[in-house]
Amino acid sequence: MKFETPAGTNPIDRQRVIGRPLDRIDGPLKTTGTAVYSYEQHEAAPGAAYGVLVGAGIAKGRIRSIDLAEARRSAGVIAIVTHENAGPLGPQGFYAAHVLAGPDVQHYHQAVALVIAETFEQARHAAALVRVDYARTGGAFDLAAARGTATAPENQPDTAHGDFDGAFAGSPVKVDQTYRTPDQSHCMMEPHATVAAWEGDKLTLWSAQQLVSWARRDLGALLKMPVENIRVVSSFIGGGFGGKGSVGADAVMAALGARAAGRPVKVAQARPMMPNNTTHRPATIQHIRIGAGTDGRIAAISHESWSGNVKRGMAETAADQTRILYAGANRQVAHRLALLDLPEGNAMRAPGEAPGMMALEIAMDELAEKLQLDPVELRIRNDTQVDPSSPEKRFSSRPFVECLRTGAERFGWSAHKAKPGAVREGDWLIGMGMASAIRGAPTITSAARVRLGTDGRITVETDMTDIGTGTYTIIGQTAAEMMGVPLEAVDVRLGDSLFPTGAGSGGQFGAASSTSGVYAACVKLREAIAAKLGLDPAEADFSDGHVRVGNRSVAMVDAARGGPIAAEDKIEFGKLKEEFEQQTFGAHFCEVAVHAMTGEIRIRRMLAVCAAGRILNPKQARSQVIGGMTMGAGAALMEELAVDKRFGFFVNHDLAGYEVPVHADMPHLDVVFLDELDPIASPMKAKGVGELGISGVAAAIANAVYNATGARVREYPITLDKLLHALPQIA
Repeated sequence: MKFETPAGTNPIDRQRVIGRPLDRIDGPLKTTGTAVYSYEQHEAAPGAAYGVLVGAGIAKGRIRSIDLAEARRSAGVIAIVTHENAGPLGPQGFYAAHVLAGPDVQHYHQAVALVIAETFEQARHAAALVRVDYARTGGAFDLAAARGTATAPENQPDTAHGDFDGAFAGSPVKVDQTYRTPDQSHCMMEPHATVAAWEGDKLTLWSAQQLVSWARRDLGALLKMPVENIRVVSSFIGGGFGGKGSVGADAVMAALGARAAGRPVKVAQARPMMPNNTTHRPATIQHIRIGAGTDGRIAAISHESWSGNVKRGMAETAADQTRILYAGANRQVAHRLALLDLPEGNAMRAPGEAPGMMALEIAMDELAEKLQLDPVELRIRNDTQVDPSSPEKRFSSRPFVECLRTGAERFGWSAHKAKPGAVREGDWLIGMGMASAIRGAPTITSAARVRLGTDGRITVETDMTDIGTGTYTIIGQTAAEMMGVPLEAVDVRLGDSLFPTGAGSGGQFGAASSTSGVYAACVKLREAIAAKLGLDPAEADFSDGHVRVGNRSVAMVDAARGGPIAAEDKIEFGKLKEEFEQQTFGAHFCEVAVHAMTGEIRIRRMLAVCAAGRILNPKQARSQVIGGMTMGAGAALMEELAVDKRFGFFVNHDLAGYEVPVHADMPHLDVVFLDELDPIASPMKAKGVGELGISGVAAAIANAVYNATGARVREYPITLDKLLHALPQIA
């Protein structure tokens, strides 16, 4: 099915199942511990041996030699894989990751060896006996120091419109500031884990992979084998946030290990190895200049962002949203990428917008203060219904102002005091802050197979994954709505490359794309069933397990009396996505309390107002936004991978040193979804929402801290040591 014209009225609009806050169909499996994750494939891969990775002890240099003698003599050891016996490997990684070191070492904790033994304890003990002799060389580990050597990335050309320099120079009110965001770790609950098994020249991996088809593609290239000989199964994933969006050392080394051992091998990344061995959100330095008239209308805006990565790595596109969020005739956006010898920077929840909004929305708050204008009103005055750089290109939908006004009313923004430190409760300084939210709403081709069984049940199959986002349920709801049956009559099977290729989970494209693929397959199945029953497919209504045309009603299951009926199709998004700017929008509001003597920060309440087209399941969508808000709080107040700039590694590479929010850090969070449909985005009239929930959150908190204390922190995270200089005066 090609989606080339805006969606008209269709069966989804009935919203008998779609749009309902239904419980997750996979919930009972997860709450009872019976959902089988990748590392737990005991029945699928019986007799699996255990593999433990050995990580590089240097950040840059060469391996002189590897002494495996003592490790091989250790009890239970079956095989050891290093670069010396792994065989030739093709291009490593989706972007740039090098999963196996040797003889060169590209970053700290890059895999040097995999030790395989009968038990996990034996493999771990033997791994500690591997002796590696390195020749260390100097490397680049400091983004600020490497900033001057940064170059324009190939895939991110600079954009400029109008005369920024002239308009900025002539603006009566200006902001010209630099902001910094640190490296951050995904810290998903389930570690990167894989079980690999060979059968002749066929490889099966049960692996935590967000995008099954991408995993097959990359494994085929890396292992130099046909993609059709690789099966990837990823039925359940315990969180990913982008960190499981590309093939890592667990998958590749498990495949190599299973070949060396002659039996299935399972590999799970140890938590202290994950921050340096896998990908992370890279640090940024962002220079923002905004010039406005005394009426608050932006005349000039410039956003330049610097980030670092390994060779062939991608830039963190932190300035992208500034191209389209606010009006202004004179504008420029630029990204610069420095070569660093740290682990690879790659996608992490809302790559680009999450760190970019951390800076842009503080700059907007600073502009509002200089203008003596309410921050909400400033954003409303600079709304635009067209792409500021391409006025002929409209947004598919943009209820941005409604998000702002709804949030201000629901949050009680009228109580906001412009003067910092104006509200106090005992020793606590109280502040309010807000920020805009924007995140792209892309869609990509996605396929599914739908089947009516002889028992009347509907089965859906697609290799789309569920990373805790609720994909099982919304896909089930889509099929139930289209086929006119209750959700309980639908079986959903996901995450297996034997199924049609779905969108995969990432980039906020998964929900809208995968449900649209199921929609397309259901359209075909409806046609096949109607034809089998001798009914006109164009007139057929599927409701309550029956197919009706006029006064005639036939039980749908009657069509399958001769055997199951199956249909397969894919959704292909055409010219609409090129003709319209497709984005999701929102507004975040926050109230904090800061202790006047110690600088301790407590978040008291938060509100998110989101516009993301039709909300397929409000309960799950709310959970996604709350998760994003919680991650945004972590980014604002505590998350930072500390770089040892002498030896080139992330020092706090475990959950003891890398702090993330816990229950005690978070108050009750409120989420409001606007009642919106976007017929241009997809036949479901829906968009993604999981990454909108984090975009802008950190800045709303930063602005609230400033409102409480008068201390403007432009370098995240906002730790109390960055406030202490301002507290004696205000205290």
